[in-house]
Amino acid sequence: MDQGIDYAKFEGLSPFEIKDELIRLARAEADKSTHVFLNAGRGNPNWIATRAREAFFLLGQFALTEARRVMEDDVAGLAGMPARDGSYARFKKWAKRRMGDEDAPGAETLDAAVDFAIKKFGFTPDAFMHELTDSIIGDNYPVPDRALVHNEAIVHEYLMWAMCSGHRPKDKFDLYPVEGGTAAMCYIFKALKNQRLLNAGDTIAIGTPIFTPYLEMPELEDYKLEQIHIRAEQEDKFQFTDKDLEALENKKVKALFLVNPGNPSATALHPDTIKRLVTFVKTKRPDLIILTDDVYGTFVPNFESLLGHLPRNTIGVYSFSKYFGCTGWRLGVIAVAQDNILDDMIRAHPPETTALINKRYAALTLRPGEVKFIDRIVADSRDVALNHTAGLSLPQQVMMTLFSLVEMMDDQKIYQKACMAICDRRFHKLIDGMGVDAKAGPYFDRYYGLIDFEFILRRYFGDELVEWIKANVHPLDISFKLAQDHGIVLLNGSGFDAPNWSARVSFANLDDDAYDAIGRAVRAVARGYILAFRASRGEKLT
Repeated sequence: MDQGIDYAKFEGLSPFEIKDELIRLARAEADKSTHVFLNAGRGNPNWIATRAREAFFLLGQFALTEARRVMEDDVAGLAGMPARDGSYARFKKWAKRRMGDEDAPGAETLDAAVDFAIKKFGFTPDAFMHELTDSIIGDNYPVPDRALVHNEAIVHEYLMWAMCSGHRPKDKFDLYPVEGGTAAMCYIFKALKNQRLLNAGDTIAIGTPIFTPYLEMPELEDYKLEQIHIRAEQEDKFQFTDKDLEALENKKVKALFLVNPGNPSATALHPDTIKRLVTFVKTKRPDLIILTDDVYGTFVPNFESLLGHLPRNTIGVYSFSKYFGCTGWRLGVIAVAQDNILDDMIRAHPPETTALINKRYAALTLRPGEVKFIDRIVADSRDVALNHTAGLSLPQQVMMTLFSLVEMMDDQKIYQKACMAICDRRFHKLIDGMGVDAKAGPYFDRYYGLIDFEFILRRYFGDELVEWIKANVHPLDISFKLAQDHGIVLLNGSGFDAPNWSARVSFANLDDDAYDAIGRAVRAVARGYILAFRASRGEKLT
């Protein structure tokens, strides 16, 4: 069943590296057959949010008029820096002239967003307008370096909807806008190490299945962390049971890392699961550090993040990339409650550790011991010495501001419903193509799907077939067979610590009709295993 491929050499690779070989095989198959090359291994959505982008590009034009007001040399192509005083009144006059102009799409959106923010947050109009114009021009370093003042207030409110609309906490959070969720991961790992909150040899728990870097980064020599995996099984609807949480009672487990909703399980934590975890932390492990990556939360109505339920314990990670179709913008944010156990733990270090850490930040302040954990993340993101030039680029922060404002102005959540509908259509296309009976529950985000061959074949054909497959079929054979025989790329589930005989499909990046073809190809692969099993028993095949 191995198609002549040495699977052993791929076993140690990340699925994101294996995909290169799958793509090569799938393209070759498509070139020589009637199959169409379909790469459903990528999570990059094939839609974009337009209104905030229209507003962004139009805002840039206004900002240039503001710059030319101060200084202008058209021959040299030179202008000044936008001024603050009177900027709001000038913007209103400028925007009014462009409303209804076909060559200036976004004027109404931009005008409404500016006024919405000023009214909702009580901003001083000129101060907010100047932050937008000066920032989109990009003529200054980020000040403050962690987050622009108005941007932080806006994104904070957006996160309360995106992450905590089902359970909004009373706590206030400090935010650090960063270069996407990937940068957030790197910065957090580094900061936890530098604060001696996670040290080489320490044990962390990882809720699996999970996005592969969370499995791979702890093993690097930079961190050398031990792992235990808390497995959310499909039989339990990808939820953690009381028994699953027992492993966290061991005080050696310093932190719990989660992706919620899961990747690739695409299932959010159920309110009962959250309640179970909250009770556990408050009664048994109030010292447990939690990292929750909630990038797909906007695809679940009234999503509830642990950030809202356990704010003192939780570091939140969110990326704008998937929901707004802006992976190329690199927009993410780290959220830490102003009252948190991380700052408490840093203050509780023994004197010798405190002295060592304080020395690291001594060049930044006369009171290094008072630097908050999130500001240490900022400093560490630029190796401390470059803290004075830290922070996400200002045009990126403006884009983040506009995405947040436009979404908050959408009272009917028309955009969110449209995104969900895209993924839902594709999910049902796949299921129909596979010919199986499956329903998506209310906590399934439909951004990814985990096709568990073992679970499906056991359900429809029994244990004997499954045991034969486990004895005779390499787990990677599923992904390679789909590529080599059908021109389709799905990532192997085993790389996400999902069941071995499974594959991850993205519902985000291909046209709707592609998923019917993928479903039929999956069914054909399964049929091949069934026929091979029957042949091994000497059954006649018809």
